[in-house]
Amino acid sequence: MAQLTCENLTLGYNSKVILENLNFSVNAGDYLCIVGENGSGKSTLMKTILHLLKPISGTIKTGDGLLADEIGYLPQQTEVQRDFPASVREIVLSGCQSRCGRRPFYIKEEKKLAHDTMEKLGILPLERRCYRELSGGQQQRVLLARALCATQKMLLLDEPVTGLDPEATEEMYELIKKLNDDGITIIMISHDIDTALQYASHILNIGKNIFFGEAKDYVRNPDSIL
Repeated sequence: MAQLTCENLTLGYNSKVILENLNFSVNAGDYLCIVGENGSGKSTLMKTILHLLKPISGTIKTGDGLLADEIGYLPQQTEVQRDFPASVREIVLSGCQSRCGRRPFYIKEEKKLAHDTMEKLGILPLERRCYRELSGGQQQRVLLARALCATQKMLLLDEPVTGLDPEATEEMYELIKKLNDDGITIIMISHDIDTALQYASHILNIGKNIFFGEAKDYVRNPDSIL
């Protein structure tokens, strides 16, 4: 059974259609890269999967033990967010908020989760540092740790290497691949087709021409944007 299924999905804003009749599914452990030209609806699709936007029509279903609130999200950063005056530990811990319900504090298990996640992503020595003092690559690791505190099942990543230098970009891609190898399902928007084909198990190309399938088959697809 698929973790995520989109059926006959039509997306847009204020009844203006951006993308229509979209069908695809994601299984546990998949690494799906969403590609397409600017304005094709990639970020709109991701926000719709997260229930931040409503689809114009069609359905999005979760299954295989995945609940709608068990999807971690790493959005593109704004300049304001890059200057956020909180500690690394505070930001990572905030990923546990969905676990708290109405409880106004974090329990021992949630603090341990944040600690272990920071250690896993190599940012534990930074936990007392102010977020806005970090490099771009370090900030992305912090936000990835925050997303992991929300889920151990599926991560949605919107252009996670935007603005990073080549070394930090490679490190981020390797880190995401390691998380996928550990069993976390990845859905990532990317403009880097070559890297998408290097790491992804599946490709969703949206826009005028829609393709969904295994990455190896995308190369042979005459409508691909390679």
